[in-house]
Amino acid sequence: MDKAKLGITIQLFGAGLYFLGLIGITPLVIAAGYVLIMEENQWIRRVAVKAVAVVIFFAIFSNLVGLLSEGTAFLNNLFLLFNRTVNMATLNRIIALLRITVSVLQTITLLLLGLNALRMSDYAVGSVDRTISKNM
Repeated sequence: MDKAKLGITIQLFGAGLYFLGLIGITPLVIAAGYVLIMEENQWIRRVAVKAVAVVIFFAIFSNLVGLLSEGTAFLNNLFLLFNRTVNMATLNRIIALLRITVSVLQTITLLLLGLNALRMSDYAVGSVDRTISKNM
């Protein structure tokens, strides 16, 4: 088994990178930066980039859903300007449901990727994998 310079197997390190994505972007970026600077194994380097890319992908998607929420608030205020009231409760519930769905999908994706990393296998994440393959 290949070992990282930290003394643990690269499989455990790779899984740890994905699991750090569940905690937050800052610890993940620090760990991924370490991997890209210090480690020579191509598999762990690809895992580091993929973990960051997956978290960023879901952050962008979550922010786009948040933009819908801002749009409904804008429309509501616009109608209030003309003394009209519009019930946006249903639309706001749908947007909240979309945000929760994105969060659950991110958690499931990172857990699956982390568990697969323990076996040094991969779980394809469509556009993220294509982007990484083009640029690495």
